[in-house]
Amino acid sequence: MAKTTTKYVPRLKQDYQEKYVSELQKELKLDNVNQVPVLLKVVINVGLGRAKDDKKIMEIATNTITKITGQHPVQTAAKKSIAGFKLREGNKIGLKVTLRGDKMYEFIDRLITVVLPRLRDFHGVSLKSFDNQGNYSLGMTDQSVFPELSFEETTTPHGLQVVFNVKCLNKTDSKALLEKFGMPFEKGKEV
Repeated sequence: MAKTTTKYVPRLKQDYQEKYVSELQKELKLDNVNQVPVLLKVVINVGLGRAKDDKKIMEIATNTITKITGQHPVQTAAKKSIAGFKLREGNKIGLKVTLRGDKMYEFIDRLITVVLPRLRDFHGVSLKSFDNQGNYSLGMTDQSVFPELSFEETTTPHGLQVVFNVKCLNKTDSKALLEKFGMPFEKGKEV
């Protein structure tokens, strides 16, 4: 007897395709379904200026990013030499990962439903972090709120930045898409 297997589809991706596209088209009064905002990619950055002195920090941050995203990060290098920071061109000073497809939706789901509620004194994410194209940037000062990391892996704290690259007409459309995904924006403020 032939065994039928169903391909796993992340919850947010399925909800977007089945519900959010039509809801957003009606709410934003868009004529064409192709004008509906689409999340293209999510980029996670870690700046490690201290890594030029201590190579262990780069290893810790690489381990952190690998565990929370499921992908190995790429090292980024300094583009210019800056004497005030004792930085030379070519020094490895950061890490980044670009998530697309199913991994992107899984990461966003965990970020919104598990990580953000674990933040201390959290009142919502800022509405000032949209750029003119509708991309949204979210900065975190500590990686210890991610449940994938053990206590020992968070003894050397470092921040990270999550950038949501959204294809849309304006900031309002981008905000509407992220609200559908469950992003907890600050109450009582506008874009």
